[in-house]
Amino acid sequence: MIPIKTESAWRGTSDCRNCGIREMVLFANLNEHDFTQIHAPIDDLEFSQGAAIYAEGSSAQGVFTLRSGIVKLVRSTVDGRQRIVRVLRSGDVIGLEALASVQYDSDAIALTSTSVCRIPLSVIQKLSSGSPRLLAQLMLKWQQTLKDADDWLADLNFGTARQRVGNLVLKMRTAENSAISMLFSREDMGAMLDLKLETVSREISRLVREGTIEPLDKQGRIYRVCHPERIPAH
Repeated sequence: MIPIKTESAWRGTSDCRNCGIREMVLFANLNEHDFTQIHAPIDDLEFSQGAAIYAEGSSAQGVFTLRSGIVKLVRSTVDGRQRIVRVLRSGDVIGLEALASVQYDSDAIALTSTSVCRIPLSVIQKLSSGSPRLLAQLMLKWQQTLKDADDWLADLNFGTARQRVGNLVLKMRTAENSAISMLFSREDMGAMLDLKLETVSREISRLVREGTIEPLDKQGRIYRVCHPERIPAH
């Protein structure tokens, strides 16, 4: 297994009542009475690019709300390869399996500088037993997680190499600006799409030559999607 960094920076206890993305996260519909039931601290943490939020097989102590940044979920195959099974962005919940399992089922690694709120299981269990609002939100997050997993498999693991790369370009467009796509290293993209690094590079270069996408940085991570209708995503 590839070693992963686990350093994080504690930024204090989260102020869930006044969270800037509260409408997107687990505590979206909680009322004042619900907040009085929270007796364990919810930590506000920052992770640098490449740091692990948790490791596959480690003890599941809580769930994480992704406040900002991008996180990849990685599993190791029986032959020792690393496969990226999903990418999470702001508003997503990381580690939902902690509600039904004693351990996490993947590595959660920051693809960019990332901030999260760590919610202890004791808080989730306390609130879900007494707050129908949190229970409903948990069910919505479960449903969204299942749908995202199905979409990820269907869009990024089937079809030609060109279709897989095209789907990733479209899927990674930012919520703030649908003309901007935030990609990753060619190694990470290959692990997401089950393609060789050289194949990913060739397909990205072809999209650039055709004028379909335009690189906006020297690292080849940020692209303007000039003609999304030209991307062979299906």
